[in-house]
Amino acid sequence: MEPVLEYVFEIRARIDADLHIGRGPDESLSFTPISGGSVSGPRLNGAVLAGGGDWAVERSGTAQLEARYLIRADDGAVIDILNRGYFRATPRILARMDAGEDVPEDEPGLYFRTAPVFQTDAPAHRWLAENQFVGLARDEDGHVCIRVYLLT
Repeated sequence: MEPVLEYVFEIRARIDADLHIGRGPDESLSFTPISGGSVSGPRLNGAVLAGGGDWAVERSGTAQLEARYLIRADDGAVIDILNRGYFRATPRILARMDAGEDVPEDEPGLYFRTAPVFQTDAPAHRWLAENQFVGLARDEDGHVCIRVYLLT
């Protein structure tokens, strides 16, 4: 059996400037506040609530990510997200991103993948808390955009 991915929605989380925390000579820890955003797609629409954030530990050019934030669905239900993943990019891609260029998630030299886990007791959204998802991410216009796929 081969896994099948079904596109369900895109999260567009507005981010503020990174806060460098530090750690040591071989790794660095930073925090990126999430200040809002949107969710849209065939299976879920709503808003990303302000107040969450993304912790990143970078080692040897790869950042291990752990973001925690909330979504309010259009029907008012609140959904918790714990989104873990990895980010790495070639120096050329990083320079393009630092210059403000939007780099698509399938660009060679960019690896930005996540595995979101959702929690909610809202009956209409229980499917989120009962399935596995993967995300393909990119930076775009001051947002982290994650195309979320249901793994069937």
